[in-house]
Amino acid sequence: MMVLGDHRPYVTALITLDLDGITHWRRMNGKHPVPAKLLVDDEELRAILQRAVDEANKMLSRPESIRRFAVLPVDFTEEAGHLTPSMKLRREAILRDFADDVEALYRK
Repeated sequence: MMVLGDHRPYVTALITLDLDGITHWRRMNGKHPVPAKLLVDDEELRAILQRAVDEANKMLSRPESIRRFAVLPVDFTEEAGHLTPSMKLRREAILRDFADDVEALYRK
């Protein structure tokens, strides 16, 4: 997950899906295996993620809380240039590659 908010009207987040965790979640909820691309719009999954964001927001002030999020169909990886070898986010690369997703968070 990457949280955004610098020079923006409110805080948002880009959330990636852990494929092992998603596989377990699908099995536990009787869902058929589907590509991650199709899961980003799954209402049940988004509701679970919203509850997690809401819980995290309880520990933050209103200006610091995440107001919107996007679920990405891919994970941040070193191979894609999104992570350093020490697993730190390369924010500039992520913002470049997911610019449309970021802009959509502030258009709605």
